[in-house]
Amino acid sequence: MKPIISIANILCFAMLLCGVPSAVAQTIMDGRVTMRDVAVSRNNDKLFVSMDIDVSTLDVSTNREVIITPRLTAGADTLDLPAVMVAGRSRYYHHLRNGVQPSDTELYRSGKTSVIKYRTVVPYVAWMGKAVLGAANETCGCCSESLDGGSAPLLALDLEPKLPKKFAPEFIYVRPEAMQKINVLEGSAYIDFPVSRTEIYPDYRRNPVELQKIIATIDAVRNDSDSRIIELTIKGYASPESPYSNNERLAKGRTKSLKNYVQQQYSFPESIISTDYEPEDWAGLERYVASSSLAAKDGILALIRTDMDPDEKEARIKRNYPVDYAFLLKEVYPGLRHSDYAVKYEVRAYTDIDEIKRLIKTQPSKLSLNEMYLAARDMVPGSAEFEETFDIAVRMYPDDPVANLNAANASMQAGDMKRAQRYLDNAGSSPEAGYARGVYAAISGDYDSALRLFVEAERRGVAKATAMIKHINEIK
Repeated sequence: MKPIISIANILCFAMLLCGVPSAVAQTIMDGRVTMRDVAVSRNNDKLFVSMDIDVSTLDVSTNREVIITPRLTAGADTLDLPAVMVAGRSRYYHHLRNGVQPSDTELYRSGKTSVIKYRTVVPYVAWMGKAVLGAANETCGCCSESLDGGSAPLLALDLEPKLPKKFAPEFIYVRPEAMQKINVLEGSAYIDFPVSRTEIYPDYRRNPVELQKIIATIDAVRNDSDSRIIELTIKGYASPESPYSNNERLAKGRTKSLKNYVQQQYSFPESIISTDYEPEDWAGLERYVASSSLAAKDGILALIRTDMDPDEKEARIKRNYPVDYAFLLKEVYPGLRHSDYAVKYEVRAYTDIDEIKRLIKTQPSKLSLNEMYLAARDMVPGSAEFEETFDIAVRMYPDDPVANLNAANASMQAGDMKRAQRYLDNAGSSPEAGYARGVYAAISGDYDSALRLFVEAERRGVAKATAMIKHINEIK
């Protein structure tokens, strides 16, 4: 005899029958049949019905049969589920020989079966959500005589979807634009020159250390197979002691000498190295004085900020504030004689996700926002790795609105609302940023603000905002 449903469906029952259970056993046919463990659940478009039908006290005479039909009813809508037939001896063998019982009715012999494990699955229809599960019974005998025993209710269903008590957000991550990765390494070197000379002596005073700073910066890029130097800039400065014309000669000549020194080390193409010079570093002097505690600080700053001739300006500082000038000449001016350098380089593009993930941990400065985004798509949303990736992205690109927007979403998804707020403050004014602020407001329970932000995001073309508006209205 075939089971009511397949073994696979029985396994489904074990996992899914959690919709509407009944802990109270119910009887029909004047107590001769007992329904126990009645349960109904829904899984998408299927309805699962389960019960144990105890027929141990049902005594059916040899020429009779009892048909029990579980039935769903909701107003005018009714569905009879597959029935079970408990037959006396003669009727049982009659059906076995002739197969005359309905195809969806399972046959059992009275006195030989105690409990029928009833399991069935039917397509779910909307009206079933509020239906009543009942059990009809009918007693039949030979010569087609039939006695309708009526129907008894077993379980009232409540399978309609419940409105969520909490806001369930959908996050929108924005893919950054692919871009050329141009980075810059910068530094300052303090090369010592003999008085009024412009030639570089590599072993003179502290020059070995200062020149090595420049070499180390260049080598850091040259020795990286993923990077290519595209420009090297050098700008030389002299200190403000007069005359200005001599300082201009020194700044220009010393900058040229430093360029020649670098060329001797590397033989770069001429087009790569560019130079500039500043005859007197008044900006550097102003920064120092502004942060100092010099007695004549205000007066010196006032003179520095005038538009008078540089030699006259310097002469007035020396004449009006001799004590402070002597200090500046000895302690500050040497630091104003410096060469600033910058190595601009391009990093190759990465397409291998595993390589990108490794670089996120070790050298994130090599990666673009787009590359980190591609790696994040291969991670579990809401995971620590996922959140960390967007956090690193915004640390590498702190002023980028898209980096901040994605980091805000990742923080909200991980439940870190304080960090999310900080990122949202820098996420810009894009439609997606407005949508994310709506998500933040909704998670925080401010549904009025969330609704206003979602409506604006919808107006600006964010498709998911429509569903969020509906969601908020259902909650409210």
